Amino acid sequence: MLIRNLARVPYEPTYDAMRAFTAARTPDSADELWLCEHDPVYTQGIAGKAEHVLAPDGVPVVATNRGGQVTYHGPGQVVAYPLVDLKRLGIYVKEYVYRVEEAVIRTLATWHVTGHRVSGAPGIYVRLDDPFDHRALTGPHDPRDPFRGLGKVSALGIKIANHCTYHGVALNVAMDLSPYARINPCGYAGLQTVDLATLGVAAEWPDAAQRLGDRLAALLAP
Repeated sequence: MLIRNLARVPYEPTYDAMRAFTAARTPDSADELWLCEHDPVYTQGIAGKAEHVLAPDGVPVVATNRGGQVTYHGPGQVVAYPLVDLKRLGIYVKEYVYRVEEAVIRTLATWHVTGHRVSGAPGIYVRLDDPFDHRALTGPHDPRDPFRGLGKVSALGIKIANHCTYHGVALNVAMDLSPYARINPCGYAGLQTVDLATLGVAAEWPDAAQRLGDRLAALLAP
């Protein structure tokens, strides 16, 4: 897998480039992983509902063809776009999502932070009271508040075209988190979004990008 560090780039040209790359690739095309951060932007999934964008306050809202609802991208966030041929890798979408989430969990573990999955809500979450607690989440969650005591540190949204992936996953490192208060993140009203800085982890963007990139490349290699 070829890893490209794009640094800080605007969202829409990157989105266009992903679509063009995927449309042009052949069965012999090498997989790539693009790592970047974006200027402030809200992105809306293909089934996104306008009411989840509460008050964009001048931040652009871009409609995309990925799954999921609205999320925010901005400086201080590592965005990873795996451009992977799932047929060649020999896995299906469910396994792909699992591996991408696993890469985030393993990345967080390098700072001793424990990431958790929540059934039916893609992405990775942490305990707000003790993000370094290694115990698994136990017991049924209150369906009226499935995120009680949790904060979302990583969001995921993907698109599959001709068994090839694009879009990807975002890991919040050290951001201005206030734009999340102006949306229902991923369609969930009141969902708290956190970053590594909130959790007391001092991480630099280049280091976080390399850690996540290395783990994604390892888990998505044929």
